[in-house]
Amino acid sequence: MNTTTRRALLSAGLTAPAVIAAPARAQGTWPQRPIRLIVPFAAGTSTDIVGRLIGQHLSRGLEGHVVVVENRAGAGGTIGAAAVAQAAPDGHTLLLGVIGTHAVNPHLMRGLTYDPVRDFTPILAHSKTKILLVVPPSLGVRNLADFLALARQRTMNIGSSGTGTTGHLNQALLANLSGVAMNHVPYRDGGQAVTDLVSGRLDGMFYHTQFVRSHVEQGTMVALGITGAERSALLPQVPTFAEGGFADISAEGWWAMFGPAGMPQPITARVNRILNEALRDPATLSVLNNSGLEPIGGTPEELSRFQQEEFRRWGEVIRRADIRVDS
Repeated sequence: MNTTTRRALLSAGLTAPAVIAAPARAQGTWPQRPIRLIVPFAAGTSTDIVGRLIGQHLSRGLEGHVVVVENRAGAGGTIGAAAVAQAAPDGHTLLLGVIGTHAVNPHLMRGLTYDPVRDFTPILAHSKTKILLVVPPSLGVRNLADFLALARQRTMNIGSSGTGTTGHLNQALLANLSGVAMNHVPYRDGGQAVTDLVSGRLDGMFYHTQFVRSHVEQGTMVALGITGAERSALLPQVPTFAEGGFADISAEGWWAMFGPAGMPQPITARVNRILNEALRDPATLSVLNNSGLEPIGGTPEELSRFQQEEFRRWGEVIRRADIRVDS
């Protein structure tokens, strides 16, 4: 976690223990016991940061009911996702899903024990983040064109936080669209990849804004491009990939709330309303912005459509780029 992100979280009180809030007041038939919010990645990751923010807001909206943020990491988020898919649909077990769990991994992993559409109740699309291609200053390139020119002369080792992540998808797209072969280097820990990039052991990396922003600002990384239709207000000097002629390099990290399939509509609607209200709060928007995140919000139906569009879109990219799970 970089200094900027840590400072934002400290000011928002998000470094508190995973059990959020005090005992609940009377809430009728739901919730009857602590709510488990399953975060399918390790503590300190982007997903964990977003999950603790959501847990805080959900507890507050339920008048102080206990929300336990539970990290169930492993297998690209699929262990935690599967646990929620198999849970009772009573609103006491919720999932913070991501592009990997609900749009990418089902195309990559054989024997997945859940269906990303059939086995979940969509609740709310929460937030998203842009992805940057960053390189070490020692590489000697300052723009995407120079990077690709060098990549035609020698193989580039491009890191990501794992196979099938947004970083991997964007790396595969860049290689496919430019016709330049690149060696994908997946890491279990994105923080270690950042360390290796800064030290020059990697030639480049696609990663979330909040984890590379301070390095770009301090000059320990050079940013060559960023996803999105417009430049980031946090890093306005970094051109979009569209400006560099690669508009299709557009995978962004996103986070969305799901419950098990068959969750009662009143519970779905209540969680949706609480989190939509939180996303309109100026204090929440400030924390998200300082961490390089953008709010989404909306209805369960909008999340359902978005998730299915992402599932189809990245399935086509994976097949076209022949992305495989690394052994």
